[in-house]
Amino acid sequence: MIGLIFGETDFPKIILKKIRKIKKKYLIIDLTKKKTFRKDECFNSVSIGQIGKIIEILKANKCKKVLFAGRVNKPNFSKIKLDLKGVYYIPKIIKASKIGDAAILKEIINIFKKEQIKTINSLTFNPDLSLSGGIHTKTKPNYDDRSDIKIAIMTLNKLNSYNFSQGTVVRNQKILAIEGKSGTQKMLSKIKKNQGVSKGVLVKFPKKKQDLRIDLPTIGLKTLIQCKRKNLKGVVLKKKQNVCLDKKKLISFANKNKIFISCV
Repeated sequence: MIGLIFGETDFPKIILKKIRKIKKKYLIIDLTKKKTFRKDECFNSVSIGQIGKIIEILKANKCKKVLFAGRVNKPNFSKIKLDLKGVYYIPKIIKASKIGDAAILKEIINIFKKEQIKTINSLTFNPDLSLSGGIHTKTKPNYDDRSDIKIAIMTLNKLNSYNFSQGTVVRNQKILAIEGKSGTQKMLSKIKKNQGVSKGVLVKFPKKKQDLRIDLPTIGLKTLIQCKRKNLKGVVLKKKQNVCLDKKKLISFANKNKIFISCV
């Protein structure tokens, strides 16, 4: 039995589809705002503050392993329901939330560890969703693109260890934007469209000190469509440290629109 702790985005749905296909026994701890998985017979609706209840559900179903997938947004701590363990652990969770949303999950993982519940990699059942090293499209980065990529990677490497940024955009060797708390799509929406030929790159790498079992940088068709609208030339990811949703459609769209996707 595997415990599936699901947040927002389409990533949990893809994982669930695969787990059903291989007939793996599971239960769901649904942390989504709209209780996305309520129709599943293995669904459990729990507040993030009900740590004791979550642990009780997992242990009652002999779940010694859990998998996190999807984004867990920072809750309104003044309104969430708390049980006894929640009261005990909530100060640590609140402290973690000040670092970023991913830090909330990381703190929950630490709590589970104390309870002898192991957290496994979110790609355990879907390794095919992660792109390996190399260029995955017909379009390749040229000399100017490689210069932009180098600056983008240097920019991310220089960020503070607890910075929440996973992405940056560089064009003509100038940093146009660094991802904020609101995410990649918000960052891209603020960038001016380049007129004429496609130029500039989006680089998405895991955050520093990030637990690579959770919250890997995700790229889907929406991100690529935004890159096209802004006339960016390509996207660069960290090999085997990314989640690529709907890979075939993504690469097909990139090829059709002469965008490169590269993993380094």
